[in-house]
Amino acid sequence: MQKITAILILALCSGAAPGLQAQGDAFSKLLRPAFAKNCFKCHGEGPKVKGKVNLLELKSAEDLAKNTELLGKIIEALDSGEMPPEKAPPLAAEARQGMVTQLKAILRQAVDSQKSVARTPIRRMNRFQYNNAVKDLFQLKVEVFPLPEKMMRDYGYFKPETGKMEPKVRVGSRPLGKSQLIEPRLAGVAPFPQDLRAEHGFDNRGDHLSLSPLLMESFLRLSRSIVNSPDFNAKRCGIWKSFFVEPKKAPRAAVKVRLRGFLGRAFRRPVDDSTLKRYTAYVHTRLDAGRRFTAAMRDVAAGVICSPRFLYLRERGDKGGDDYDLASRLSFFLWGSIPDKPLLDLAEAGKLRQPEILGRQVARLLKDRKLKRFCDSFPSQWLQLDRIISVIPERADNQDFFFGPYRASMHMMLEPLLLFETVLIEDHPITQFLDSNFSYRSDLLEKWYQGGKAGGPPTAIPFKRVPVTDRRQGGVITNAAVMTMTSSSTRTKPITRGAWLATVIFNNPPEPPPADVPELSEKPTKKDENLTIRERLAAHRERPDCAGCHVKIDPLGFALENYGPTGLWRDKYSNGREVEPGGVLFRKYEFKNIIEFKDALLAEKDRFTRAFAGHLLSFALGRGLVAADSPALDRIAAATIEKGYRMKALVREIALSEPFLQNSLRKAAD
Repeated sequence: MQKITAILILALCSGAAPGLQAQGDAFSKLLRPAFAKNCFKCHGEGPKVKGKVNLLELKSAEDLAKNTELLGKIIEALDSGEMPPEKAPPLAAEARQGMVTQLKAILRQAVDSQKSVARTPIRRMNRFQYNNAVKDLFQLKVEVFPLPEKMMRDYGYFKPETGKMEPKVRVGSRPLGKSQLIEPRLAGVAPFPQDLRAEHGFDNRGDHLSLSPLLMESFLRLSRSIVNSPDFNAKRCGIWKSFFVEPKKAPRAAVKVRLRGFLGRAFRRPVDDSTLKRYTAYVHTRLDAGRRFTAAMRDVAAGVICSPRFLYLRERGDKGGDDYDLASRLSFFLWGSIPDKPLLDLAEAGKLRQPEILGRQVARLLKDRKLKRFCDSFPSQWLQLDRIISVIPERADNQDFFFGPYRASMHMMLEPLLLFETVLIEDHPITQFLDSNFSYRSDLLEKWYQGGKAGGPPTAIPFKRVPVTDRRQGGVITNAAVMTMTSSSTRTKPITRGAWLATVIFNNPPEPPPADVPELSEKPTKKDENLTIRERLAAHRERPDCAGCHVKIDPLGFALENYGPTGLWRDKYSNGREVEPGGVLFRKYEFKNIIEFKDALLAEKDRFTRAFAGHLLSFALGRGLVAADSPALDRIAAATIEKGYRMKALVREIALSEPFLQNSLRKAAD
């Protein structure tokens, strides 16, 4: 087995997977016997096949390769330690690694051999992207409409071109402070409803962004309200003079010239003659009817920004689109908006796909202040921070959490967002998300972590960069925001916390619980009042249909039990019982406290890197990932690890990856 494993690891690392026929020997000598010894009892031989997976049907490497989704699930179950189950004889580490390596080699060969491809579904811009695209198209100096989903307001600190975050920044909390919604924007413009985040995903998912007739009408009304807003004028619109103001000579001839450039920017590629002729004729018709030049140009601009060619993001051609599509994919990834002139010029020259040029463009986009839009969108969704809005601790037991009409969570939610921005701008290793040696905190938060009382300004809040020397703090997993939003109003919820960690940190969300499993009551009954939460939840582990998930999420959730419902440290429960945070991670790392738990997470930093890269790749592509993306994800993670786990290196590897370049995935044959 050692020899087989060594060969497979070498093949995997070299990027040259053997053909499926050549892997048949390894399958028969390694995989099939391992399945027979450890898996067939539950997945093939019993009266009921668990998980609807019958491994007895897999006779060869070719059988595995026919179902990449099943192959991906088997790899995940083995690699994470979920299988074999807890009560079954354990699988030796060497044997487990050998199986995972062989299965990954089969998956990569299967993906490489597929000729058919599928791409991200045609999709419209979400609300956030539409705001940004309209703003950039017209070079507006104000926002188009309010966006409360942007959780943090920047008061001038965000300067990625410097490569440094200021030691003191002023920020505002949007969702929890109504005063934060007051900012310069177009009067009389109301947006359509907020696009919802996909389960375990993001709000830019192609399969969630359809365009109903009702929404199409909303876009039409919205576009007219934008160009007819009293604030849509020379003072706030950067292209006002060059596009809307009537020229002194030959105004009719100027229409075509102006529309050619405008349509090219709006539609993200050179406009064809027939389309240009149609839009030009529309303006001429309006002029012939007595419409003033500026008004006629407003009319056509409204038509452009509600056109499907503006609203929809789609790929052209059989190989995932051309350079213009790549320019849009990159700009919507990092800027949440349409590409600028340098990107379009490179697309026109057919040079954007060249690795060196594309890499330089990624670096340029990362230094532009429009990068704030990426920071306004990705990290809050990755961390699921929107959940904190609906969590309100019971006031009677948490008086210090409230100050006036505001809550301490206004400050809490900003800490992980500022950490993310710093890691990105200063290009720190992404391991800082697990255990950081610094943070940004307001005076309220500094006092809060020390058990102090809430209080502070409800509007612009000063946050200072502070060193973190107590490893019970630092990173995203132990900050007060996450601890608060994964609790109820009265108690911590270790299962919720464990599910959050499994989803966010390891990109391995658990299955939903069975419908007939009741939630733990908010307050213990009289007979349970002297029990710990671990003891009260023990019954769930006894159910066979619950045990599998609980093996995965329980150690994660209970590791955080020292943090109360609002993130304050505690050693004992209110009933006087000691908190029990110990457990075993991935069946190989024993820990007794949160510091040892963080050490275990850092020991698995490569696994976290791949998981985080998966989140980022999914966001960049606008679709959920499938097993066929796994080989590319392995390469992205390996390159990032080689470059010291640096954040910007990861972003660059995403942009240079095959899924991003082609926006396609290999599909298993039916």
